[in-house]
Amino acid sequence: MEKKTDRVIITVVGKDTVGIIAKVCTYLANNRINVLDISQTIVQEFFNMMMIADIADSNKPFDECSREIAQIGEEIGVNIKCQREEIFNKMHRI
Repeated sequence: MEKKTDRVIITVVGKDTVGIIAKVCTYLANNRINVLDISQTIVQEFFNMMMIADIADSNKPFDECSREIAQIGEEIGVNIKCQREEIFNKMHRI
């Protein structure tokens, strides 16, 4: 049986605009979600970011954080998904 972790994978994809990283990281900091690793690229005008974060100390449950961060994405015109690490790994297994 696989051990449940408090790590999540956050992906952000969309047209590049000013403040995407700031909005996402501000939300994470305000909710005590620690960024463990981050990778970000811009290909022509398209922004792509992947983060691994720890939600163990968050003051909100995972489902609420996932909904709220997706809503931030809608507000700024990008697609933001937050998935538990174990689900992400199972979906991307070859």
